[in-house]
Amino acid sequence: MNEARTMFEAREGERLLESDPAAMPADGHVVFIGRIASPWTSRETCPKNMRAARETGQAAVLTIDPLYREGLAGLDRASHVVILSWLDRAPRNLIVQKPRHAVEPKGVFSLRSPARPNPVGLHVARLVALDIEAGRLELDAIDVLDGTPVIDVKPYFASTDAFAEAVIAGRDER
Repeated sequence: MNEARTMFEAREGERLLESDPAAMPADGHVVFIGRIASPWTSRETCPKNMRAARETGQAAVLTIDPLYREGLAGLDRASHVVILSWLDRAPRNLIVQKPRHAVEPKGVFSLRSPARPNPVGLHVARLVALDIEAGRLELDAIDVLDGTPVIDVKPYFASTDAFAEAVIAGRDER
């Protein structure tokens, strides 16, 4: 099919959608506002989550396109940012997945996998440095492939974005 399809091997119990969302007409008019430069060039070497990315000690840079740089005004007050990325190399038609660590397949909406109908990535990163004129956000880490498009950046508010009581049944973490 395409590059995204070849990046994910088929596993027992997985199911595909009847039609691939990537082939459907666009309806949200989402635009890319920049790109992420990361050290990760393959799915095999890319960290699976932000904690693993931080553990590598590898930084990343998000560059906002000139048209959108004025939108960075005031972001220098934030210690951390929420980044929404478009995981453009992930398949969009895999609706039931079987993660390597799981016994049973699970629906895509119960997983954090990049393979989903709309491959939106959510990342909370520490803002190390900001150059508004250059549109450059230096980040402590990122868990996406080099060149991944960005669809939005928002300040992270610990007072409203963090829920200490949040749990996932069957996982030993908070």
